[in-house]
Amino acid sequence: MHNDIYGRQILEEIDICVAYLTNPNIQIFNGLVTSSINFNEDLELTNKPILQAYNPLDISVTEFDDNCRNNWYMPEEYQSLDIAKWILDLCITEQELQRVGQELILFQERNMFPLLQYCKYLVDTMRKHNIVWGVGRGSSVSSYVLFLLGVHRINSIHYYLSIDEFLK
Repeated sequence: MHNDIYGRQILEEIDICVAYLTNPNIQIFNGLVTSSINFNEDLELTNKPILQAYNPLDISVTEFDDNCRNNWYMPEEYQSLDIAKWILDLCITEQELQRVGQELILFQERNMFPLLQYCKYLVDTMRKHNIVWGVGRGSSVSSYVLFLLGVHRINSIHYYLSIDEFLK
């Protein structure tokens, strides 16, 4: 097992065999495999995700990084989600609506709606798999939007935390 110049994990046939012999329940579906055809035929029979084949890329590392930075790897349902409406629908009081409106403007000015969509996807995925994450840290806890998304558990309205501390 090794990484290519782009940081992608490359698995050889022996890596997969050793992994499955030492731990039959291992999840290795995020790596790229040099010879995936034989494995994928078997995996399709068990309804497990197929392995991605390794294909060398003919682009620079900078181009690869730019492509990754502009591509949010999340399901289509999250990419097409009207995140502003979803968050606004969670508001109960006029104070919450005002605060969320103010924060959404700040996120929109910085073109950060894809980040909010990804945060929703990440939190939903962690909840689905019973993964525990922190209560909250730093200036992110002054965002009521992130509280509503479940990124942290600090209600910034309740604790009178100013949005000015966030997104400086």
